[in-house]
Amino acid sequence: MSTFDKREEAYENKFAHDDELQFKALARAHKLLGLWAAEKLGKSGADADAYATELVAKGVHNLAPGVVDKILKDFSSAGVEQSEHQVSRHFEEFRAQASGDVKKS
Repeated sequence: MSTFDKREEAYENKFAHDDELQFKALARAHKLLGLWAAEKLGKSGADADAYATELVAKGVHNLAPGVVDKILKDFSSAGVEQSEHQVSRHFEEFRAQASGDVKKS
């Protein structure tokens, strides 16, 4: 294997590793957002965890706006006053926290 091939393989490995870290951070951010939303909805324990897990699955299969839309719909149904901006702001805070957590591990 030539030096060029080794360098190319190293870049590909780094790209794959970075992509995996981004996926983990996004999933963790959705989980944190789900737990926050569950608390606002009056859920706790297993119900809160199930709600958060549902949002993680939704986030994996769709884009983040689908998660925010679901939370807003659930908030509206439950009479919880939160704007799209507030939910999105919390998501960005949780994404930053999750990125730091994933990088540490």
